[in-house]
Amino acid sequence: MMMRKDQLCIEQFEGEYWWGGDIDEGVCMPFGETKHQRDLIINGSGNQAVPFLVSNKGRYIWSDEPIRFEFTNNSLMVGCERGSIQLHEGYGNLRGAFRAAAQTYFQSSGTIPDPNFFRVPQYNLWIELQYEPTQAKTLLYAEQVLANGMPPGIIMIDDNWMEDYGVWKFRSDRFPTPKAMVDTLHEMGFQVMLWTCPFVSPDNAANFRYLERQGYLLKDERGETAIRRWWNGYSAVLDCTNEAAVAWYEGELHQLMKDYGIDGFKFDAGDPQFYRESDQSAVPLHPNAHCEAWTRIGLRYALNEYRACWKSAGLPLVQRLGDKNHSWDAAGLASLIPNSLAQGLAGYAFTCPDMIGGGQIGDVENNPSFRLDQELFVRYAQCSALLPMMQFSTAPWRVLDSDHLSYCVEAAKLHESFGEEILKLAFHAAQTGEPIIRHMSYVFPEGNYEQIKTQFMLGDHILVAPVLEKGARSREITFPVGTWQGDDGRTIMGPCVQEVDAPLSRLPWYRWISTL
Repeated sequence: MMMRKDQLCIEQFEGEYWWGGDIDEGVCMPFGETKHQRDLIINGSGNQAVPFLVSNKGRYIWSDEPIRFEFTNNSLMVGCERGSIQLHEGYGNLRGAFRAAAQTYFQSSGTIPDPNFFRVPQYNLWIELQYEPTQAKTLLYAEQVLANGMPPGIIMIDDNWMEDYGVWKFRSDRFPTPKAMVDTLHEMGFQVMLWTCPFVSPDNAANFRYLERQGYLLKDERGETAIRRWWNGYSAVLDCTNEAAVAWYEGELHQLMKDYGIDGFKFDAGDPQFYRESDQSAVPLHPNAHCEAWTRIGLRYALNEYRACWKSAGLPLVQRLGDKNHSWDAAGLASLIPNSLAQGLAGYAFTCPDMIGGGQIGDVENNPSFRLDQELFVRYAQCSALLPMMQFSTAPWRVLDSDHLSYCVEAAKLHESFGEEILKLAFHAAQTGEPIIRHMSYVFPEGNYEQIKTQFMLGDHILVAPVLEKGARSREITFPVGTWQGDDGRTIMGPCVQEVDAPLSRLPWYRWISTL
């Protein structure tokens, strides 16, 4: 890997492991034992990313600008094309290094997203309704949530509720009386969020002409309005470095809140790949920083959600993992824990796994051969239940038999029962930056737990070990030192490794009671 401008080459300590960079590579973390490289300068992330690496040996690396890094031959090379790279050492362990970095470079704001994100499930209509959300279908989904014994929560109406991209008004053919719909959802106990993005359809002539005339749209290197291909075709892009453009956009969102009682917004897209360094904008930025500018808009809303983010650690933003497959492998269920742990170790404490069962639209859209795995769906729900947030989309009552449905309902209720405990950890994160869910080696630095990727700590005292293998009805759990009280009533004395029973009805979790 070629290094230019500022660069740093450091020798690895024995037994040293690192986390950071691109959250989507959490499945590859920790780095250090095998060759690995990542370039965040020319290949921005579609999930959260940071110019930050942190080590279990009490040191960390930070840059204010995008970096590239490579682990090879017991050394770590880091380079950037602008700015500088800082190596900080002497903080003892992973927790010490992380807290020092958070205090110095991404100090927490002291606030959290809306508390209900941590107390109750989210219900995103994306996979269930795809590109055809309607008022009637939204209300029916909410009614069925309650009818099947699941707690009311935050309901998200996804793409295509609006007239067009950049025209943030309800489609009257699909949502004839949106105010009445939102009022009904509120009465049922739901909060309501709408999907939105920074794209503007050039086919909506009047709106496009207005925004272009005002100078609110990104321009390419020739000074022409930039038209970018994204997953929904070709669109212009709102210039989020232009304060007047952002004010216009926020005005559109405010009107939705005022007229219909909308509670918040899912801010999608904004990925670095949709920008160019040669783009002409009010403030010239690297593509990653354009993503950051889009992210900052969400700070004005307590109910928000992002997927693509750059250098936005410590902020009161909900950070969802990227779309996952309906599969058991590292593209699906097996990615949830390592990628969520990577989020926390990058400073993104307010984490949300992907939709239960998988949020990859390609699995189900126009795919007659798709077959839903009911066991996988249940294990997805259980894996999400004691993460900071959980999000349903595919309606479990539609795709599951009564037994499998009951296990998903239990997972939702378990999350709700832990709501206040998770909320306390969220407030703690807002003050200290510490993750809500924590790597085993973060809480127990002397245990040599760096390579454990299939269990996690909720705070310092709850050990969670979901089943992640098809057909498994038991699993091996590593217990650190202390006395652990299980959800099944058993007490286990650590440190030890034990095989525990885990029928399909069970999510194994344990509470630390005392040291030996």
